[in-house]
Amino acid sequence: MMNGDLRSYKKIGNELKEQLINRQYQVGDKLPAERDLAEQFNVSRTVIREALIMLEIENLIEVRKGSGIYVIALPHHIASNDDFLDKVDVGPFELLQARQLLESSIAEFAALQVTRADITKLKEILATERATLEHGDEDYIADEDFHRTIAEITQNEVIIQMQKALWDLRVDSQMWKGLHLHIPNQSYRHLWLQDHENIITALQRKDPAMAKKAMWQHLENVKQKLFELSDVDDPNFDGYLFNMSPIVVDR
Repeated sequence: MMNGDLRSYKKIGNELKEQLINRQYQVGDKLPAERDLAEQFNVSRTVIREALIMLEIENLIEVRKGSGIYVIALPHHIASNDDFLDKVDVGPFELLQARQLLESSIAEFAALQVTRADITKLKEILATERATLEHGDEDYIADEDFHRTIAEITQNEVIIQMQKALWDLRVDSQMWKGLHLHIPNQSYRHLWLQDHENIITALQRKDPAMAKKAMWQHLENVKQKLFELSDVDDPNFDGYLFNMSPIVVDR
């Protein structure tokens, strides 16, 4: 068995489907808890969470908050070119990890390039984001503007396009939408306002290490909060979802 998270959620999802095909579970049966599945497959709970979202999108299981994970249908087969695997989609937590790695470095570089006009623009976006949330709007336009603007500060078109590509993956992802089906409201997004303020402060000080750490911590906070809010078994999960960047920690 491969160690850790080298086994993607799609592989784990297909192995769970094999178990359903082999009638290890019947319709109406309850699957083991996430923590037990993580031990069984030797992966983190984030990978299990993503694999379960995959099966839920395929209408094979139903995740009931506070109750557990139940089988609602059995697959007939798994083709080698499974339709689901052919689709370009990613797990929500692996997407956040990729954003964390890229955007923390973008913020670090932006701190060396930022101008007074850039800071003014970021503060205006933050004010829009705050007003949007206070009015109960659920769009992510201001949030997207904030992260895109930091990428644009680098004046590097490749970096700008890379950041945009990751955001577009999120917008188009059925997996991302599947995760949020288990989160009843978006009030948690108020937590990101302080994170965004911290990022602006670091940029305004032209402090690359501080900017990198602020962006890293922001996306770590997002990962942990979304994991907690979508948790079926136990909201008191332990530990960081992914290892902290040694570069950030050592600074």
